[in-house]
Amino acid sequence: MAGDKPISPFWSPSRHLDRRPFLQARSAVTGALRGFFAEQGFVEVETSVLQVSPGNETHLHAPRTEIMRPDGSRTNRYLRTSPEFACKKLLAAGEMRIFEFARVFRDRERGDLHLPEFTMLEWYRAGAPYDAIIADCVVVIARAAQVTGIGTFSFRGRTADPFAEPELLTVAGAFERFADIDLLSTISGGEGNRAALAAAARGKVRVAEDDTWSDIFSKVLVEHVEPRLGQGRLTILFEYPSPEAALARVKADDPRVAERFEVYACGVELANGFGELTDAEEQRKRFTESMTEKQRRYGEAYPLDEDFLAAVAAMPEASGVALGFDRLVMLASGATRIDQVVWTPPADER
Repeated sequence: MAGDKPISPFWSPSRHLDRRPFLQARSAVTGALRGFFAEQGFVEVETSVLQVSPGNETHLHAPRTEIMRPDGSRTNRYLRTSPEFACKKLLAAGEMRIFEFARVFRDRERGDLHLPEFTMLEWYRAGAPYDAIIADCVVVIARAAQVTGIGTFSFRGRTADPFAEPELLTVAGAFERFADIDLLSTISGGEGNRAALAAAARGKVRVAEDDTWSDIFSKVLVEHVEPRLGQGRLTILFEYPSPEAALARVKADDPRVAERFEVYACGVELANGFGELTDAEEQRKRFTESMTEKQRRYGEAYPLDEDFLAAVAAMPEASGVALGFDRLVMLASGATRIDQVVWTPPADER
């Protein structure tokens, strides 16, 4: 608007002084969490940013670049959306407990909770159930709050005690509680019944003719479920429906759900974890279906990383999680936007 004062760049001394307490909190949390992983016998790894495939999820978008080989030929590479593929190759190589503070990149993302370049804290335990990774998440979040001295997380009028016993809630239970939808009745043989979910969601979300089962699921999750999670305390949302398994294995005693969980505080998603899938053919099938859908929706698809699929077949049983480190620091420092806790925000931002 005319008359608005221009916002100074992040590197101006006055603005940096305002941001510095949040950045000091970031450094303190980083040190505390490295200490936690050292106590647990983890090895810190550094994996490559440039990948043959950035990931094969329908709605994730990655920046693409081109590299020149010594002979002058060129080939496409992608900036990773996650270090997951590389970390799982290290599990296949024999590493048992690894973690990484990974710089990752995603197109089409910007807001109070999103940046095109951000830090993901990812870790894996070979030979451990995903309950162990859930327990790690609870400790990691509490350690972050402890080191900054904050007693309560807050965001957009919602609060959560990071030291309280977390709420454990299945996805099906959340859909029943917050949207009055029997989610599992719309799943059979690992597939979602689109018509059944559309009928159950009628009047609750807008359903378009070309919406898939997953689209309708996501709309209900975003509009009715997520805003209610992590209120007063953390929420562990677990047992995701099998059509949303991603890279998680399906539960042996109930194929309608997968060993996938997410952690929420103040309605903010902090972490997404799996009991890891080690069936390479099943993983190939899921990736292929996702890329077919991506091509239909966005007119592009990413290649499959054949080396990764070979590593999946060689992986031990394992569990792992990706935690949005910047979001955790934001809540633990009392910041209100994610760019406040990043040392150098995106170059085109003020």
